[in-house]
Amino acid sequence: MKRRNQISGQFAPRLIEMLRSPAYRVLSLSGHMVLARIEIELGDHAGKDNGRLPVTTEDFVKYGMHRTSVAPAIREAEALGFIQITERGHGGNAEHRSPNRFYLTYRPTLENRGSPPSDEWRRINTLEDANRVARTARNNKSKWAVDHGRQSWRKRQQKTKSGTENTPLSVPKNGLETSESPVRDSGTTGSGGETELLSISRYGEHRDQPSPPSAPVRGSKA
Repeated sequence: MKRRNQISGQFAPRLIEMLRSPAYRVLSLSGHMVLARIEIELGDHAGKDNGRLPVTTEDFVKYGMHRTSVAPAIREAEALGFIQITERGHGGNAEHRSPNRFYLTYRPTLENRGSPPSDEWRRINTLEDANRVARTARNNKSKWAVDHGRQSWRKRQQKTKSGTENTPLSVPKNGLETSESPVRDSGTTGSGGETELLSISRYGEHRDQPSPPSAPVRGSKA
């Protein structure tokens, strides 16, 4: 006989404390969709691989997000402390293309199940701070300063493997974090996944190029 409160399928647990937090309360609809899609990916991996979850821009778009809202929403969710991009993807040709890989800070990892999640959303204490962090992250297309900066995923995993990680992720007071746009699934991309525009310099624009020869005037002798 099943218990009445038993959930019959996969589910994504979230702490009530997190739902009440300033960071969660200012999260945009697109930010919520980012978290949900990464949680789905974690479920598809049987709850494993948190920290190495591959989700492409196309995955977010298929989930219902507008393509132009994906990058700002990822920056927002990362700045508010709900996710980390642990591995930056690469655009370009199919053989060289790779997706961003994500870590949900409020879910444990397979390698670190004995320790609690880092829960970096707890670093923001007021709605005013949360709004400022989210707004700055959404508006800046390449980089922004996160006042509650954090250690990198790789450093945390090194501590876990060496047996020195027994507490949640420690955070420096003044960290400068960078985050870039998600990887496009096609097209030539530069740093941060932005499409590079090629410019053609006019002839003779640079000093090291000779000036074009002037055309002879009609009727004049060569």
